[in-house]
Amino acid sequence: MDNVSRREFLGKAALAAGGCAVFVLLGPGQAVRAAHPVGEGGSPLGDYDWEQHRYAYLIDAQKCIGCGMCVKACKAENKVPDGNFRTWIERYEISEDGEAEVDSPNGGLNGFEENVTHVKIAKAFFVPKTCNHCAAAPCVQVCPVGATYRTKDGVVLVDPKHCVGCGYCIQACPYAVRFLNPETRTADKCTLCYHRVTKGLKPACVAACPVGARQLADMKDQFDPVRKRIITERVAVLQPELLTEPQCFYLALDKEVR
Repeated sequence: MDNVSRREFLGKAALAAGGCAVFVLLGPGQAVRAAHPVGEGGSPLGDYDWEQHRYAYLIDAQKCIGCGMCVKACKAENKVPDGNFRTWIERYEISEDGEAEVDSPNGGLNGFEENVTHVKIAKAFFVPKTCNHCAAAPCVQVCPVGATYRTKDGVVLVDPKHCVGCGYCIQACPYAVRFLNPETRTADKCTLCYHRVTKGLKPACVAACPVGARQLADMKDQFDPVRKRIITERVAVLQPELLTEPQCFYLALDKEVR
């Protein structure tokens, strides 16, 4: 059943119920659950056992050089439509007065040209952005059909077979990492290259980064060196006051970054 026919079905169902649309108010985490191909109910992933893993993402902002290789790799690996991004790079230029100017030309896909400005720049740096795979994800809470869900190993995914393209999750995400795919008309975002990590491979962006600014951690593996950095070094997350429990951690994150 495609997106249009699902919407038609819902409309007819409302008419069948006496011509009145019935809405059920749900509390946090109480969205109607759909049966998903991964993450819930018996494993279709061969020998992979998601009970043995819990993934987190580490970005070292001090290392990022803004080359755009991660963005290119993501687009190629996941066939991301032109004009949309599952991950991107932002350039921050901080003036001597403390004012921050942020740009991200074409998501940083082709790197960054020198920014000509008459303002005296005190410091400049690059910050990769992506889905934070929040443990308390607002997108999961607001999805009316349970198409957005969190797997047992900590990855927030969208099941395109159930997504109706309503856009609630896109509006609910405080990090603006979701978009409506113009080809599928369903919500789209970073998946941590779940199809790769469940086979023991790195996400495409991690594998492509020439300076090791992006890393994937398995928080259930006590010998994982990236996990050790997350739990022993001074990491930060974006907008911690929102209590979304982001699982994307940053090293050397400046106070100007939101």
